[in-house]
Amino acid sequence: MIDFEVPEGAPAEFLLAMESLRTAAVREELVIEQIAAPGKLAKFEVAFSANVDATATDVASDLGTGRFVLLWDQDEPEPWHSRFRVITFAKSPLETNIGADELISDVAWAWLTEALQNRHADYIAEAGTATRIISSGYGALSNQSDHAELEIRASWSPINTNAAAHLEAWQDLVCIMSGFPNLPTGVTSLGIAR
Repeated sequence: MIDFEVPEGAPAEFLLAMESLRTAAVREELVIEQIAAPGKLAKFEVAFSANVDATATDVASDLGTGRFVLLWDQDEPEPWHSRFRVITFAKSPLETNIGADELISDVAWAWLTEALQNRHADYIAEAGTATRIISSGYGALSNQSDHAELEIRASWSPINTNAAAHLEAWQDLVCIMSGFPNLPTGVTSLGIAR
């Protein structure tokens, strides 16, 4: 269960979405916390961060991270086609050879859309980018080996107040990008080495 503060004066529809968020399952690989919403994107906003729990992995490097923002605007902005909008960010390190593959961006976008579908998160008006970053060290950093990261920035419009499904799908995305298997709740992976 996620604990968070509800913005003052929130309308009934936004409050329903907030109550839905309270019922969202939290993946054991992640630490979810409420953070300050960006402000000025909509009249009512709530935001969360997710970070891979260092105790959930034996990787001694950067871990996956993400941000999730739920917006509500009674005026239903034209690009949204809804009073709700979700804005997300997810980033994770990659093996360099995977990061070099041009198709990984398409795969990452598919991970997002499949996560939404698997969680029955109904949405419209999706938009986003998937970015591969490969870094090489030079000068004083030349002894560092090449490393890669994958980053997704995406937004979409939920078409009902079931915000929990969207939050759970976003968690799945952060975990998939971080190398965790996408298994149903209560199912344990056997024999996977990290």
